[in-house]
Amino acid sequence: MRYELVIFDNDGVLVDSEPLANTVLSGYLTELGHPTSYEESLRDYMGSAVHRVHDLVEERTGQKLPDDFDSTLSSRTFAAFQQELVAVERAEELLGKLVADGVDYCVASSGSHERIRVGHRKTGIDQWFEEEWIFSSEDVGRGKPAPDLFLYAAERMGVAPERCVVIEDSPLGVEAARAAGMDVYGFTSMVPADRLVGVTGHFSDMAQLPQLLA
Repeated sequence: MRYELVIFDNDGVLVDSEPLANTVLSGYLTELGHPTSYEESLRDYMGSAVHRVHDLVEERTGQKLPDDFDSTLSSRTFAAFQQELVAVERAEELLGKLVADGVDYCVASSGSHERIRVGHRKTGIDQWFEEEWIFSSEDVGRGKPAPDLFLYAAERMGVAPERCVVIEDSPLGVEAARAAGMDVYGFTSMVPADRLVGVTGHFSDMAQLPQLLA
């Protein structure tokens, strides 16, 4: 393999959380008087940290979201996860192959550490990740599309950015990886390939990824 470190996005790449999370988010924003469809939530917020929701709502409406927005959103999202969340198909097989091949990997997510862990425990993905292989936008203060999170993960894992490859499924994540100077492969399970601009390659099934990374 030509890369020393594989950096995975989490939501939509390892755990199939985007449909659940964006259903909850769009419903909650609509309830608060900011009508948002599921499709609009995917377009505007998929792959981003929650501060982007605050920023866009205030920019568009001049109104701030409630002080308890983050905690309420998290509790509703986690409740949905506990009911329905599953791992992305063949994600565990891929992680097992990376382990067998001796390839280092980590996760770098715009979601909170708590959200990452809730999802991993529910799906069983937690068995594949040591604590020190998990990075969140909470660690750097700015979520994607800023490159900070990916650069921080590479630094902590001891690998130069140009030796890393990112696995992403959102335009914001792809933008962040490119800004970090890393190759990035776009997973097209939810977003069409033509919206993942500037990637090194596209794939639609985790079983295709080992060959691309070789």
